[in-house]
Formats: sequence, C-alpha cells, structure tokens
Amino acid sequence: MSDPRLTRARAEPVRGEAMPGFESDFRTDLERIRFAPSFARLAEVTQVVTSAATGGVVHNRLSHSIKVTAIARAVAVRLLQQTDPALLSRLGGLDHVVVQAAAAAHDLGHPPFGHLGERTLDRLGRERFGLRDGFEGNAQTFRILTELEVHGPGDEGLNLTTAVRAAVCKYPWGRFVDPDPHPTAWPEPPRGAGHGRDAPGAAKFSAYDLDLTEMRTVLDAFADLPPGRQTLECSVMDLADDIAYSVHDVEDFHRSTVLQYSVVAPEFREWMAAQRPFSRLDDDELHDLRRTPGAGLERLRRRLATKDGWIYDEDTFAEAVVRVGAEFVDGVLAQPYDGSMAADRAVTGFTSRWIDELIGAVQILPDPPVRGAYVVLPAAAWHQVSVLKFVHSYFILERPDLAMFQRGQAETLTRLVGALDDWLSDRTDAGRAPRRLIDLITAARMGYERVAEEAPHLLAPRISLPELARMARGRGIIDYVSGLTDEQALAFAGRLGGRSHSVLWSAGDI
Repeated sequence: MSDPRLTRARAEPVRGEAMPGFESDFRTDLERIRFAPSFARLAEVTQVVTSAATGGVVHNRLSHSIKVTAIARAVAVRLLQQTDPALLSRLGGLDHVVVQAAAAAHDLGHPPFGHLGERTLDRLGRERFGLRDGFEGNAQTFRILTELEVHGPGDEGLNLTTAVRAAVCKYPWGRFVDPDPHPTAWPEPPRGAGHGRDAPGAAKFSAYDLDLTEMRTVLDAFADLPPGRQTLECSVMDLADDIAYSVHDVEDFHRSTVLQYSVVAPEFREWMAAQRPFSRLDDDELHDLRRTPGAGLERLRRRLATKDGWIYDEDTFAEAVVRVGAEFVDGVLAQPYDGSMAADRAVTGFTSRWIDELIGAVQILPDPPVRGAYVVLPAAAWHQVSVLKFVHSYFILERPDLAMFQRGQAETLTRLVGALDDWLSDRTDAGRAPRRLIDLITAARMGYERVAEEAPHLLAPRISLPELARMARGRGIIDYVSGLTDEQALAFAGRLGGRSHSVLWSAGDI
C-alpha cells in the first residue's frame, strides 16, 4: 500500500530512482518551494522595518522564513532523536524535510505592508467584491502552493506531497464552513478560530471557499487527526515561527532604535512593583489607564488567563516578566544600539542564547487541549515568549505615531485595487491589463464554477452567474495585488493614479 503522505495531486513522470539517504519526494517539495517566484518575492517584502531605517541589518520576509526553517529543522531533529518512533507514527509522522518545506512556505501569502495589508485586502474583498471569505494570509499561502504557482508547462500549483500541503495548514478550517460543526461554534474554539474583530467567521483559516475541497482531501489522508488539529509537522513549523517572531522582531526594533529603554523599562518596573493593585482593578478601570506604565502587561496577563487557562499560571507569568525585564530590557535595551560590534554582540548574544534554550525546551503533547498543539513549549518558556511578543505588539504595532503611515499604506492598496477593477471595466482598454492579472481572474472563475457545480454548499446559497463573475474578478485582483512587493504596490498605485512621472518600466512590472 502506498504511503498517503507521499501522494501528489497529479501524477508525474517517473524519474530515475534516487540513492537511498540522498533524495526524497519531500526534498523535491522543498526545492520547488525555494525555486518558486513567490519565495524569491519575500526578499522584497518588509518583515518589520526596512533596512533604510537603521544602520544595522534587519529581517525581511525571506530572511525570516530562512530562520524559521532552521529553527523548525532543529526542533524536528531533536524530537526525532528523543521521541518514541511509535508515538511519532501514531501522531501522523514526523519528517524534518517536511517541516523545512512548510517553514519555507509559511509566509508566501503575506501581502504588501504586513498585517495592515492583510486587513485592508480582507475588507476590500468582502465589501467591494462580495467575497465572504475576504483575504487571509494563511489561506493565500495554501492557494499559492496548490493553485497559483507553477513548476512546469500546464501545471497549476507546485504539486506537492500530501504531507507538505497539510503541514502549511496552521488553521485547518474555512472561514465559515468545514469542518462541521465549524470551530467558531465549539464550546472552546481552537487558537485562531475565534470570531475576528472586523468581520464575521473565523479570525484565521487555511483555505478559501475555492480551495476547501483540496484542503479537506489533504487532511483526510491523516485518518487519526481530530477536526481542527494541526498535523505534527505543522505544529513544529508553527512553534518555530513563534520562536523566531518573538526574538528576531524585537531584535530588529532595537537595531532600528525604535524600541527605547526609557519607554519600555517603566512598563516592566511599574507592573512588577504594583501587581496586586493592578489585579484589583476591574476591566473598565484598567481600560481607562490606557498606556499608563504597567497597564499593558496587566492586560496581557488577563488575556492569557482568559484564553489559555490550560497553560497559564500567575506565578509563572510574573517570573517571565522578571526574566524578560532583566535579560532583554535591562540587559539589551539599556545599552543604546550604536552600530558597533559590541552592540551587535550584545543583541546577537541574547538572540542565540534564547533561541537555543527555546529549541531545547520543546516537548510533545500526545493529547493536547483544544487551544494547544502536538508540539509545545513548557509553561515557563511559553510565558516568556508571550511577554516578548507583547513587547513587539505593544511598543511597535500599537504605536500611535505609526497610524499615519499605516493609513497611507491602506489607502495605497485601496487605490490600487479600485484602479485595477476600473481598468477591467473599461471595454476599450481591458484587453491591455496585465496578463498575469487576467490569468488569475480566469483561474478564479474556473474555480468558482467548479465549486458551484460540485460542492455548492461551500458557497453562499443562490449565487447568480453575475455574482460569480464578480467574485472571480475580485479574487483574481486580490491574488494579483497580494503577490506584489511593498515597492511594487506603491509604484503600481502611483502609475495607475497618474502620480508617477517615471517612464522606466520592464517586463517584470507586469
């Protein structure tokens, strides 16, 4: 009997037999991802800040993906060395190359301008084009791998093995359907399946309505995988992403001098000095404190206690605050980054020490709670990572002075999507629209027609043909715009808005 993990969506020509230990189908998948244009694009998509913002070297989405891949491989190798093979087999199997492939692919669906771009494209998809599942970066990754990328004439998608396709499904459900009952209706939704702030349905999901049948086929190959559960290999990739994100992003902002000791230190100092008074405040009183030092950490503590009671512990949280405060805030931020080798040694020493420690701490939970995963950090390390991620979100992403830039980026994407839609509505000039855009709309139209015929329950009831055509145009435009780099999005919006005076262009522009 053939191994279902090795199954591809389409049969391929038989190749010469590989030498044992030197080649595998999974290695082929990894190289297909690395050679894909969508992977190369990540070098020109900002991770946190641009290199122009600092005298040091900072991460882009490609370097981040490479580091996630390295961490994921290290975690997988450690688990393979220390875990009973029978247990790994019972949990669906673990291959370190599958883990690397999933890690390399995990950010392919990341649009221009980060999470702000994701929210903007989601809103435009829903409100302008009637796409009820809008846009989601993880679902876009799955769509790129299975539909939009090509690796040969006549191919759609990279035709990856089942194991690798499953390993990118961090949130294995659709926005509104699959599985049934949908995770948003569970007494305790899994992580990411809660209702989003800005729209109905699951906040995170791994496949659009167009691609749900493909995702379900992939996950069904893992017969013992409970609904809503990541595969073992996916959970390794997801944890590796968390580790890299929590450490490297704060490192970048220290190098860019955006993270200031004078701002961060009072937050830690005041919360540690007044834990009990903070804990006695009701939620409204805490909200009224806004950005008073200590209030942010108290909100984090309450959020973790409410959402992740399966692992949260009050004393362990306090210990995590103390350790991050001592080693990162007082140990790294206290010395302003000046671009010197000594400054680089301080920050890279912190980074390497923490990553090594976190990799060494990972463990397997054979029967994890709903919000957990097969591969997790122990409680102490989990709390520390949560506090590090708080530093990034509270002192960077939520900074009021970033709002002007973010609103400008949202306006750029809105203008670009609208201009492309108007172009395609111009009967005299629509034929000169970018060829890839037209191809993507055609692919979306064929996909929606297929779903309407074979699985109409996956679409909203009574979709008319004009509505279907409108949805296909919307999905194609969003596929196109989300595949641009930050600079391309700015340039294309400027050209279509008549705001660019540059006459330079190349075939690569379209």
